Amino acid sequence: MTKYDYIFKSKEKIAASLNPEEAVVAIAVITTAVDVGLEDINGEIIADILWEFEIFDEYSEEQMLETVDTLIELAEDAGLGSLFNAANAAISEEVVLDGFAAGVIMLLDAEDLIIPADKKTYLKQLQIALELENEEAEEIIEEVIAAVQEGDDGEYLDEEFESIIFNESGEQFYQSPLGNFTVPIPLDSEQGGKIQTDEGMVSFSDDLGTLLRIDYYPLSLEEIKEIKTQGYEAYLHEVIINEYVPQTIISNVPNAEVRHREYWQEPLKRYYYVVLNIPGATISQQETNGHGIKLDTYRGLLSFVNSECLYIVSSQRSLLNGETLGSVKEEAEKMKQTILNFVKTIEFVEI
Repeated sequence: MTKYDYIFKSKEKIAASLNPEEAVVAIAVITTAVDVGLEDINGEIIADILWEFEIFDEYSEEQMLETVDTLIELAEDAGLGSLFNAANAAISEEVVLDGFAAGVIMLLDAEDLIIPADKKTYLKQLQIALELENEEAEEIIEEVIAAVQEGDDGEYLDEEFESIIFNESGEQFYQSPLGNFTVPIPLDSEQGGKIQTDEGMVSFSDDLGTLLRIDYYPLSLEEIKEIKTQGYEAYLHEVIINEYVPQTIISNVPNAEVRHREYWQEPLKRYYYVVLNIPGATISQQETNGHGIKLDTYRGLLSFVNSECLYIVSSQRSLLNGETLGSVKEEAEKMKQTILNFVKTIEFVEI
């Protein structure tokens, strides 16, 4: 008998079935719960770490956090033993090593790069439950430690750090890896300010539900010709309505819907702007001990072309502390001004 039999020898089942990727996430959630307690799990930290695993390359930030939050809720409702049984039943040979690696990285002392002695019993039981040989397990532990030591487990954080620059006054700016823009960092670290990056994207968020995001795409010669042929309004409509919204938002939140759209021109700019209603979007708040909470949200997306790059700049408004949303027209106008004010802070560079 070990103190982890309630997990690895549980006979309890849950009705829900998991896919192999969810099984890996479940192992990370279970391991973290064993380490810090289920009530103190920080879902965003788990999501950030796992998002660097190759098997989650197709997951967006929102989808990753949504998956972690769902499995935390399952653990709370059904228990860690039931969740592990579901994960063990779903995990495949292709990802079983990722599952063990997820357990290792959640227990690793990142400062000393060791597995603490009091965590080794759990890790051994996990190895046995996943039917891994000692040699396989040791190799995974060594690979995880080496990855953390070299910074490979936080590649986007390394890139993000390199992209932070300072002006003469000591103000922080984010500089795109392409060199096509710089922008002052609009965050307050005391409010959980966070920067996340991916190829062609940077987002700034905090625990108060704030989100400011820049997606950017260098245009090919073919796309530039397409704009000249179609006109800006038709091109931006196609990109936002038929490509970006379905792929980035509706694929993760199927009941999201476009509630407002408009196009306008200025002497040097042409904008296409849409607002979506996203029911039950996940954000984080400090009061929830790091758990994501679901709130109704309006998301505004402003698209435009600058120096042969397409930009989609977005913001959102979530219902916090019992607030109610205004009319679509009111919310659309408020967010439009927020986004335009943010865009004014961006310094664009021709590439």
